Amino acid sequence: MDMDPEKTGLVPPQEGGGQSNTEASRSFGSEAEANTFFDVLKARLLNVNDWHRMAGAATAVFQLTDAEGLEVDRTVQAGDHFKIDIPGPGSVTGEGFDWVQVEAIDEGEADGAEHLTIRVRPATDPNTPRPDVAHFFSDDATSSFMVRREGTTVTAAVYGRNEKPNTAAEKLVDKARNLAVASGAIAAASKFQWKSLVEGLVRE
Repeated sequence: MDMDPEKTGLVPPQEGGGQSNTEASRSFGSEAEANTFFDVLKARLLNVNDWHRMAGAATAVFQLTDAEGLEVDRTVQAGDHFKIDIPGPGSVTGEGFDWVQVEAIDEGEADGAEHLTIRVRPATDPNTPRPDVAHFFSDDATSSFMVRREGTTVTAAVYGRNEKPNTAAEKLVDKARNLAVASGAIAAASKFQWKSLVEGLVRE
């Protein structure tokens, strides 16, 4: 039986705006093999600075920072930020980058599956005093990055919820960019990003 991520409470309920579900799976001949690879998958998910290499060319570059915005090279922790360099024009408010903060990291069992889940939400740039969110989505949105094992199958997934354009941005140029980035054309690019990432995570 496939896990329902919203039913478990690991993914926030969809209340408005856009949503997306992107998954990639691999099946193994035994639970022992699946479990061994699941350990690899968890390590890959926690190594945010390596996501771009796994996703491949023409995808966003993720740099992990601590809560104060200082770049770090370690596994992700709750309270950290992702400094994201997406292909195309960057956020003026975020000094050329989009920013999200790690709201929660959850590991355990839910709905018959072992899982590790990282949930992030658009955030201000911790390196500047500007109070507005430095991301093309408003802070209603979340992205939940999940890896899980159900029997002999392992899955990597990204669940986007409540994705609304950040039209409250301070800079007019950012408002225009955010509307464009959150539009249908860029939604397709976002799907390409997440598809590339989840497929990269489960690759041998």
